[in-house]
Amino acid sequence: MKQILKNTVEDATLDMDSWPDLSVTFPQSGNFTNSTMNDSGFTSNTYFPYYQHSLPIAASFILVYLFIFLLCMVGNGLVCLIVLENRGMRTVTNLFILNLAVSDLLVGIFCIPTTLVDNLITGWPFTNPVCKMSGLVQGMSVSASVFTLVAIAVDRFRCIVYPFQPKLTLLVAKATIVLIWVLALVIMCPSAAMLTVERVEDHYMVHNKDYNQTSPLYRCYENWPDPEMRKIYTMVLFTHIYLVPLTLITLMYGRIGVKLSSATSSDRQNEARPVISHKKIKVIKMLSVVALLFMLSWLPLWTLMLLIDYGGLNEEQLELLTGYFFPFAHWLAFSNSSVNPIIYGYYNENFKRGFQATCRTYSCCCPLRIGARPKECRRFLKRDTPTGISAEACPFQGHQSILHSPSLATRGLKMRREHYETNCRVFQETHLFVNWHSLTLYHKTVTFV
Repeated sequence: MKQILKNTVEDATLDMDSWPDLSVTFPQSGNFTNSTMNDSGFTSNTYFPYYQHSLPIAASFILVYLFIFLLCMVGNGLVCLIVLENRGMRTVTNLFILNLAVSDLLVGIFCIPTTLVDNLITGWPFTNPVCKMSGLVQGMSVSASVFTLVAIAVDRFRCIVYPFQPKLTLLVAKATIVLIWVLALVIMCPSAAMLTVERVEDHYMVHNKDYNQTSPLYRCYENWPDPEMRKIYTMVLFTHIYLVPLTLITLMYGRIGVKLSSATSSDRQNEARPVISHKKIKVIKMLSVVALLFMLSWLPLWTLMLLIDYGGLNEEQLELLTGYFFPFAHWLAFSNSSVNPIIYGYYNENFKRGFQATCRTYSCCCPLRIGARPKECRRFLKRDTPTGISAEACPFQGHQSILHSPSLATRGLKMRREHYETNCRVFQETHLFVNWHSLTLYHKTVTFV
């Protein structure tokens, strides 16, 4: 989103007709003043350092951007793995969270690296197609991430505030996801159409301390016919990608909080009140964190964009914003994509169980050795009394209600042993067939004594 959200800064700082001759400061090299000759006397060639910052500042940028990049890739990758590897996790809400993770992964892949490079060096180092495609993909991924947050809020609003209305189906959720990406494409198409790479006349980048190795300066920017059109488009983006989504999220989550609070007060005579209240408080906390974090993460970047377009800043102020404030604002905005998996994974019980199931799938099979029985089945086979049987005898969640049924104790220990021996055998054979193809033939012959 660098080319989209920072084009006003580039247009302002590279408006060459209004700039005087510059004395440019190079990191660790002092000042440099340029002058060349033409037919009538002197012409001004402006030279910029290839690297915008000194080594310590550049290293700081790299470290903080690398941190959110790794957090974004690992966290959202785990969310995708949990949903895709567990069929039981493929619900409406989880499909939206999966789409959020995918869009956040695109933010990490296309936004964070290019923004970091653009903040470290002067000019645009890539080609025109890369300029257009990177701007389009970056804008679409950010827009889809925001729209998905709204879709999640709508889904939870319907489930909590209007619990008796028909719930969204998986087909509707998939259609909504397609609509999200179509809207993201539509809203970013004008920017992609206007993005272009252009050489800045009489401006060069200096690559070494001796100033004898230079290269032309290129920029990737939105070439609008009228600057006022650029301002209008910036306001459209601000309205559709920040203001309206934030308003909707705040209203819906606020209404959910009121609904849960009133429901809690009406259930005070219920024996299960402590458990229910804890869950409701946890949901309220999660919704508050989501709305607040989204607002705080994107507020500085949009504030800077509006300030650039409507603040009437001078050259020194523009240079300060470009060099230091914009890198931090972009980092803070992109960090929202990194912390989303933490929020939805930590507070969402379904994702907790899904993560535990994923870990259990691999951990149950890895300890098995040639000729060994599953630990759960060995534990069951050692039990001799009805009271020793529990839900831990075999890892099948669906049998817990049967295990705790009082009528089960009258059916005989032998029948229960045969039933769970069969289940444990199926459990072992299934997991070995899926995860350990090389050991399948051997372990299908394992018997239980």
